[in-house]
Amino acid sequence: MNKKNIYLLIFCLLLSVLTTLAQPSQVQDVGKSVFSLTTFKADGSILASSHGFFINENGEAVSDWTPFVNAAKAVIVDANGQKMDVVAMIGVNELYDICKFRVNCKPEVAPLATSPATANEKVWLVNYSVKKAKCKQYSVKSVETFMEKYNYYIFSDKIQENAQGCPMVNGKGQVIGILQIAKTKDEFHATDAAFTNTFVINGLTINTPALRQTSIPVALPEKEDEALLTLMMASNKGDSVLYTRYIEDFIRQFPRSAEGYMARAQNAVRSLQFDTADKDMLLAIDNAEKKDAAHSNYSRLIFEKEVYYPNAEYPNWNFQKSLDEAKKAYEINPLPIYLHQQAQIIYTMGDYQTAYDMFMGLTKTDLRNGELFYEAAQCKSHLQASNDELIVLLDSAINVSEEVNTNNAAPYYLARGRIYDTTGEYRKAVVDYNKYDTLMYGRGSHEFYYLKFKCESKIRQYKQALNDIAHAIVLNQKEPTYYAEMASLQLKVNQLEDAITTSDMCIKIDSSYSDPYIIKGIALAELKRNEEAATALKKAKELGDDRADELLKKYKLE
Repeated sequence: MNKKNIYLLIFCLLLSVLTTLAQPSQVQDVGKSVFSLTTFKADGSILASSHGFFINENGEAVSDWTPFVNAAKAVIVDANGQKMDVVAMIGVNELYDICKFRVNCKPEVAPLATSPATANEKVWLVNYSVKKAKCKQYSVKSVETFMEKYNYYIFSDKIQENAQGCPMVNGKGQVIGILQIAKTKDEFHATDAAFTNTFVINGLTINTPALRQTSIPVALPEKEDEALLTLMMASNKGDSVLYTRYIEDFIRQFPRSAEGYMARAQNAVRSLQFDTADKDMLLAIDNAEKKDAAHSNYSRLIFEKEVYYPNAEYPNWNFQKSLDEAKKAYEINPLPIYLHQQAQIIYTMGDYQTAYDMFMGLTKTDLRNGELFYEAAQCKSHLQASNDELIVLLDSAINVSEEVNTNNAAPYYLARGRIYDTTGEYRKAVVDYNKYDTLMYGRGSHEFYYLKFKCESKIRQYKQALNDIAHAIVLNQKEPTYYAEMASLQLKVNQLEDAITTSDMCIKIDSSYSDPYIIKGIALAELKRNEEAATALKKAKELGDDRADELLKKYKLE
């Protein structure tokens, strides 16, 4: 090695030493908060890797968001070489590729900057290391502001690719931003880490579109009612494994709430693990702050099991035990809702008169609502009460519901409409059916639209009837009766070509059904298409329909 190269090497070593010596001790300290991040796919293979750093003593940390997309799991390794799982996501912003999450630990923390860095200011990149932090100084090229108070820093230097997610730190050892490598090799950026303070957890955070891209659960809100909302949302997502994690998180966070144990017990019941469910409910009664709620939940769980899984034997549970638990809840805290719970159980046990008296008694309490009158009407129906008595109760159900919330009255209009329908008051029935349809925003069942069609047909509201039978067909395209009914009405109103088309559709579904052949034969005969008409009617005759012979004679098709 010649002297020139030796001098150059010595100069570089001195420069490195001087640079290191120039690092404030606070900058080195930030290195204790930096960690490596690895995310994994559902099959256990590595998805992505990056870095991040802790920002508070509760184990909250920030990193870039991209590695978490489609991740089933994430693991960090801190500056001491300790490996830990990411347990929950707190928030994310896809535009700035930044997220906040939680690890169960008490970490070393990187303090966030109290004031922004300025253009040309010298700042430090603190990279991850299990030994002494690797720090390198850079100059801020420019600063942009977003959302009026947060900063986006631009650097015009080259950067090592393994620095993604590491903190950029000012001379006081305060983090100004999280490093993000740009698409161009001669530039990199840093997004203000304080921006993650805008990520606030509430009961609806779980529905954030970006967070739905990862299987790592969202952190539960600090308030129990908000956390319960999250739990409810999670139960509707169809991911039983993830839902179980939310339940366990809820129980850990709210060990004195009866609701977490109830959710876990319901999961057990769905798997027919009744002993496990029973132990959970006894645990809820022991631990819950609100003992009345725990007993009420126990009652409800037993009731649901007896109703939805009646053939799954579990001698320890029955309707009587469900009733006893509801009574215990009422003894602890005499709320009308617990009397209502008892009345519903008594109704299911077949004591309709006692249940009726209880429902009507509750209409004189603060619990007064349309459901009570509706349930009273159901009791009276079993007690063979007159239609007039049932109508009075359903009138009350509708009137009370509309005082509070009109949408709640939908089932009561349907029930009243059915009574009018069976007693021959078809016009009143159609009014109630239309009201029900409106309150349901046109989302009734195919059975409902068929019922409505038949009622409308009886009062010659044919246009509306055709619309409703068409609606029934859309909802259940495999039911041949609906096609036959539609074709029959089309024939009646002289829509002959339509009747033929609908009959053919019916025949494709069930070629052994004689009605469409009869309807098609009549329509064809009326159109003087005698040969085709004869073929259709003879097919009906082959299927044993006695009407075919008479029609063949009537239209002289023999």
